[in-house]
Amino acid sequence: MTFSELQLYPSILKAVTECGYSEPTPIQQQAIPAALEGKDLIASSQTGTGKTAAFMLPVLQKLYTKVKNPKGAPRVLVLTPTRELAGQVTDATRTYGKYVNFRSTFILGGVPYRNQFRDLSRPIDLVVGTPGRLLDHVQRGSLNLSQVEILILDEADRMLDMGFQEDMEKIIGKTPQDRQTLLFTATMDNAMAKIAGKMLTDPVRIDIAGRKNTLDTIEQRLHVTDSLNHKQRLLEYLATDKDLTQAIVFSATKRDADSLARELSDKGHKAAAMHGDMTQGARNRTLRRLREGRVRLLVATYVAARGLDIQGISHVINFDLPQCAEDYVHRIGRTGRAGATGIAISFASRADVPKLQRIEKYIGSKVPMLVIPGLEPMTNLAAAPRKKSHHRSGGPAKKYSGAAKGAKPSWKKGAKPDGPYKGKPRSERRAPVVEYR
Repeated sequence: MTFSELQLYPSILKAVTECGYSEPTPIQQQAIPAALEGKDLIASSQTGTGKTAAFMLPVLQKLYTKVKNPKGAPRVLVLTPTRELAGQVTDATRTYGKYVNFRSTFILGGVPYRNQFRDLSRPIDLVVGTPGRLLDHVQRGSLNLSQVEILILDEADRMLDMGFQEDMEKIIGKTPQDRQTLLFTATMDNAMAKIAGKMLTDPVRIDIAGRKNTLDTIEQRLHVTDSLNHKQRLLEYLATDKDLTQAIVFSATKRDADSLARELSDKGHKAAAMHGDMTQGARNRTLRRLREGRVRLLVATYVAARGLDIQGISHVINFDLPQCAEDYVHRIGRTGRAGATGIAISFASRADVPKLQRIEKYIGSKVPMLVIPGLEPMTNLAAAPRKKSHHRSGGPAKKYSGAAKGAKPSWKKGAKPDGPYKGKPRSERRAPVVEYR
């Protein structure tokens, strides 16, 4: 199938072609026709499957028909869980809609109100935003949702995980009941199904098995760790790999992200942190430095990095394993994008065994275990039997081929860690409990 078979207008097809796309992805093949027919839609798909175009292309086609609405009353409303994802959806909208005449804006927390008030004081066709700030504008009267024709919930499961259910329901309650609703989620549990039942009317259901596709281009590795200090030394060693062009390092907490980024920078690495306590301006500057190659190691909490689509990420390192198996797939999907190959490295202590077992059950395979000479773990994971490999070839243990010649971990064996674990006994220096922020 080609995009021309989806009955899209020539100007939209022109923009899609200029992006280098010729064939729609499975989610686009199924979602676009249903959306163009005005049907409600609930789609389960992993990140990287092309879902943004799946909902935005039919929306742009809808905006061809001009309607004169009151000021600050959009025809299309897109809710996203994070500021980064909202920004990326807005960028994609402008890219796909470069030949369509429409007005759009994005409404985010962490930025001044002035420009948002200005944009909402004019006729507007499409608004993209995060629940908190959108609800704030609704309550202030600067955002009028009475004219919404299409409501899009992007990564709805993540909005629930982040505690936005009440805000979502208040926002949706201000929209017309006869609107069209397009809901996209990576997972479909009972809570999500219950919410969908309230929001959608006779929806078309689409389930795209993107999990295997995501893993096909990614080499997964596991390193067993004894303590926080051991994890730090492993990370420092991996940072010397010449094949590591850019990496996202996932930490459990905002405090850990700051601490790890600072320690890596002190060792001479181009590292930076990103988490929810940073202002939007600071986050944007960090992302710009990453895209420009001035940051090689981005240490981030998962929620802060949710939705990031950065080309050229060669490695993802799970300094702390996620609580949810689905999040593991989402995390490592930051590498191996657009058919490229990538490497996903995870650290696991004995305390992480339950998480690891959930992950391996979810992906349907064991994550190969690797050992770095000089950094061998003393811990023997009390997990289900697994195949142990010292190297991807299955041969004897040896240093990564990309490690700098003569490189040695900077953290000395037995050294006490800095930061929140300083002075704590070894038994307490396990991987910290994941805190999503």
